[in-house]
Amino acid sequence: MITQVDRYGVMGYPVSHSRSPVIHRLFALQTGHALQYELLQVPPDKLEDSIQQFIRTGGRGLNITVPHKTEVTRFVNQLSERASNAGAVNTLAFEDGEVFGDNTDGVGLLRDLIGNLELDLNGANILILGAGGATRGILAPLLEVQPASITIANRTLTKARALAEQFSGVGPINACRFREVSRRAHYNLIINATSAGLTGEIPPYPEAAVSADSFCYDLSYGLTPTPFSRWALEHGARQSVMGWGMLVEQAAESFHIWRGVHPDTAAVLSQISITA
Repeated sequence: MITQVDRYGVMGYPVSHSRSPVIHRLFALQTGHALQYELLQVPPDKLEDSIQQFIRTGGRGLNITVPHKTEVTRFVNQLSERASNAGAVNTLAFEDGEVFGDNTDGVGLLRDLIGNLELDLNGANILILGAGGATRGILAPLLEVQPASITIANRTLTKARALAEQFSGVGPINACRFREVSRRAHYNLIINATSAGLTGEIPPYPEAAVSADSFCYDLSYGLTPTPFSRWALEHGARQSVMGWGMLVEQAAESFHIWRGVHPDTAAVLSQISITA
């Protein structure tokens, strides 16, 4: 008798750099779940057809990565509150012909910052660099921990201001250009949510933002320190880390959505860090 193995995967363009298959393989081994997790490189014009084909061939769930996180919301029957707040989806679950969309990025970031890195964000001054989809996905969870302030800095003020206004009713949030970041603000946490970690480009990061009390966190990650991580340390940050912990924590939340069990992330993060 042949036992059917549940199929999962990550869809993006490009997607070859993704470590998600390794992470979910470790989760499956740890929890005793039999599953297959695939890399699925899908261009934007093939997204809907590819999702439907995956469902028809027995797929149970997908992670969605750049550049599809916003576009995929169009093909979802039901959005979670956190996906609706983010305006983006990174996890799809398929059940009884319905497509459920969720966003685990924000909770993944918080679990890394608070649980793994033991930061106290209550009353903290937080600076987020970039006003794109990555920032949108983490704003609501960050505001829930009641920081003193969140500032969104971006090349263009219009985009940062629009995002700040969208979440202004939730907590203390404002916007500025990169060059307008003030040294007087004293930021406890600086998050790089630009795409510079993927492109290699170094935006005009505001040197005035960094102090000896600044903990710097890059949502991007790599086998070597990202340009932002290097920049932060060179400018006197007390610590600078890449987003490996967020990657594992958001994956664990996706695994929980699909399989109903939450893996031990510390064990997996240790293994990923060794291979990284």
